[in-house]
Amino acid sequence: MGIVVGTFSMQTKQVNYRKDKVDDDFELTIVCHRPEGLDQLESQTNFTKRELQVLYRGFKNECPSGVVNEDTFKQIYSQFFPHGDASTYAHYLFNAFDTGHSGSIKFEDFVRALSILLRGSVSEKLHWTFNLYDINKDGYINKEEMTDIVRAIYDMMGKYTYPALKTDAPKQHVDAFFQKMDKNRDGVVTLDEFILSCQEDENIMRSLQLFENVM
Repeated sequence: MGIVVGTFSMQTKQVNYRKDKVDDDFELTIVCHRPEGLDQLESQTNFTKRELQVLYRGFKNECPSGVVNEDTFKQIYSQFFPHGDASTYAHYLFNAFDTGHSGSIKFEDFVRALSILLRGSVSEKLHWTFNLYDINKDGYINKEEMTDIVRAIYDMMGKYTYPALKTDAPKQHVDAFFQKMDKNRDGVVTLDEFILSCQEDENIMRSLQLFENVM
C-alpha cells in the first residue's frame, strides 16, 4: 500500500515545484483528448482548482496527447525504480487507473485515482488497493493474484532491496497475508476481510496517512 501511494506522491511533488508558473486559467491546449471541465473535476475530487491546474500542467508535460498508453506509463513509472524491473507492477497499476478499460489513462482517470490515494478516506484508499490486487476483477483476492502482485513488487525493488530477499520470500509473504486476512479460511479474501484486516494493522494505517499533505 505504501508503494502505491508513495511513488505517485513523488510525481506530485515534482509537479508541485512548478506551481508558481501556473496561470489563473485552466490551460487546455489542442490535444487528442480534452479533459473534463475544471469545475466538474473539482466536484469529483478532493483537489482545489489551483491543485488541478498544477496537476494538469505536469500531466500534459509528460503526455502532450492528453492520454497515456501502457508503454508510456511503464516508462514513466520505471524511472522511480532504476535498480529493478517495474514493468509487471506498472501493468497492474495501469489497469487499476484505467477504470474504463480503454487501454489508456486520461487526465480524469489519473486525477481521480490520485485524489483517492492522497486525500481519500481510509475506506476509499483500501477499496482502491483491493481493486489493484483483484487482478481478474471477480470481487476476491486469491493466492495466485496475491503472489503475482508480490513478485512484481519484489522485481520492482530490485537486487538492492534490503534485507536481501530469499527466493521463497514471495510465497512466505502471501502465506502470511492469507493467514491474517482470510478470516473464514475459504481460500480467498473478500473486500470486507481486506478492509477489516488492514484497519487492524497499525503499520498499514500509518502508511495511509503518510502522503495526505503532499501537495
